[in-house]
Amino acid sequence: MPIPKVEKIWMNGKLINWDDAKIHVLSHVIHYGSSWFEGIRCYATKKGSAIFRLDAHLRRLYDSAKIYRAEIPYTVDELGNAIKGTIKANKLKACYIRPVVYRGYNEIGVNPLGCPVEVAIAVWEWGAYLGADALEKGIDVCISSWRRPAPDTFPTMAKAGGNYLNSQLIKMEALANGYAEGIALDANGNVSEGSGENIFVIRDNVVYTTPFSSAILPGVTRDSVIKLVKDLGLTIVEMAIPREMLYIADEIFFTGTAAEITPIKSIDKIAIGKGTAGPITKKLQSAFFDIVNLGNDKYKWLTFIEE
Repeated sequence: MPIPKVEKIWMNGKLINWDDAKIHVLSHVIHYGSSWFEGIRCYATKKGSAIFRLDAHLRRLYDSAKIYRAEIPYTVDELGNAIKGTIKANKLKACYIRPVVYRGYNEIGVNPLGCPVEVAIAVWEWGAYLGADALEKGIDVCISSWRRPAPDTFPTMAKAGGNYLNSQLIKMEALANGYAEGIALDANGNVSEGSGENIFVIRDNVVYTTPFSSAILPGVTRDSVIKLVKDLGLTIVEMAIPREMLYIADEIFFTGTAAEITPIKSIDKIAIGKGTAGPITKKLQSAFFDIVNLGNDKYKWLTFIEE
């Protein structure tokens, strides 16, 4: 899906024209994948435009950079205000937000420490990530032949640009074989996550999800859904999930900023439950969209653009 152009992008402290948001071809990030980013949504709630869990997303951004020994040259408050200012400058009521931190131009070579750490923030309108009908009808997915990295290879708790080469392979393989998405296994052969989503599995009214040790990204929407599950009075279990458990689940869904809460209707052409969004998935969707669409925010997860 092409990125819809807007007027302004924030780069290194200034709002500049969209077409002027450029970096040098010899920037470290281009050659070595040295970037850290977030995907955040701003929703047009009934109570005004609001960013979903801005604080949690920014904390993860700073954590990701720290893992790779990069120091972001702005405070959390400065970046939060810059995000709100970029949305206002582009007159958007709802949008996807992409802050990205990257190693810029100075030296070439694997050692990144001589290259400046730079920051950009872009916003644009974006609809359903996995298709217009995905939230209601669910999607068909497959188990990928590509695994997530072992724990002593890439730090999967960091949302780093270079890590997403693995995600690209998972996604392209799934699409080439006629599926909307792929599910990766971890180094031990247990379930990890989708190419860009965490996964939840429901059986006999117990909700299971994979732990950080299964090479997953600590998802902000994942964390939100865990709280919503507990509020429904259901049991949530974080554990290593064997592949075959997916096939006999009552319900399965993906979570993510882009995917929100997307039901999975089949895996490897095996129907999950009744092959449609299940009752618990629907309850969780209803609770989630009550917050982001209506602004009924009992968790204080929304940062309103206009206070």
